Amino acid sequence: MGTVTVHNFSYGLVNPALGYAMSCLGAFLGLRCVTRARAFTGAARARWLVLAAVAIGATGIWSMHFIAMLGYTIQGQQILYNVPLTILSMLIAIVVVGIGLFIVGFGDGSPWRLLLGGVIVGLGVASMHYMGMAAMTMPDSMHYNVPLFVLSVVIAIVAGTAALWAGTQVRSLTATIVASLIMGVAVSGMHYTGMAAMHVQADAMSGMAGMSGSTASSFIVPLLAGISLLTFALTLIISLSPTEDEITADAEFQRRLDTEFSDNLRVNPSPGNAFGGTSGNTFGGTSGNTFGGTSGSVFGGTPGNADQYPNAASGSDPGPAPGGVPRSSLVWSRQPRVGSGADHRRRPQHPSGR
Repeated sequence: MGTVTVHNFSYGLVNPALGYAMSCLGAFLGLRCVTRARAFTGAARARWLVLAAVAIGATGIWSMHFIAMLGYTIQGQQILYNVPLTILSMLIAIVVVGIGLFIVGFGDGSPWRLLLGGVIVGLGVASMHYMGMAAMTMPDSMHYNVPLFVLSVVIAIVAGTAALWAGTQVRSLTATIVASLIMGVAVSGMHYTGMAAMHVQADAMSGMAGMSGSTASSFIVPLLAGISLLTFALTLIISLSPTEDEITADAEFQRRLDTEFSDNLRVNPSPGNAFGGTSGNTFGGTSGNTFGGTSGSVFGGTPGNADQYPNAASGSDPGPAPGGVPRSSLVWSRQPRVGSGADHRRRPQHPSGR
């Protein structure tokens, strides 16, 4: 049984560079989701944290891992992948990141919550990595260097804690980009440290005949394409959604509207009145009156009168009409309708013939 030579960079820097870019993109999208989650409470915050877990777990961690694995080859051998284990490794990455985000996102900001969430995320990321390695099917056997194995787990915990800390502290776009670049280094460093810890030895008793699984081109590549579409959808959602500052400003504006307008528009009429009138009155009138009139009057007239004409009740001349013509000189007569019979509309006629 001898050691088998493996190649982590079969295609040069293409795989590590592309994997690092995906890791940074996933971290960036996840952090932007977390910043929006901070501006909400309850179910709205939970939805943004779920989107952040998908972005970081699927795009930032899992995609980086398997893009890098596409550059891992063993000369003269074909590497197959166990489909259920591979998919399970992706789900583990999403779930553990989500657990850490919920611990910190719905916490009180205490350091022990950050540490607990970071440990959970780190152990989950390490589990995802080594489960993805276990999903590889090959005729040879694998074993790990213990110090490098432990170091990879420590790097995963530090990366997970840093991701959660950045989610609680980072606000501006520039700070988010810087944090994403650092997280990309941490995730890539954890992956390649774990790959350096793995050694492959030839197994004379095994062979290709008993191997089962899917090739990278038939399974991993289409799955990565699907995650890329998911990443594009997340990018659109985040781009079209308001920022944390805009959400906070809108919430403050709505709060002021609810508080100030509810106080200023309150009407407190006196008992039995409407629109400020005294008891039993309407529109400011005195007792038993309407529209400001005195007792028993209408529209401001004296008792028993109407429309401010004091002599209307006795049938006398009410005074001049508009224009200076005495009201008693107005005579109503019928005028013929133009083109037909008598006009039933009465019109005032002046004695002067005008």
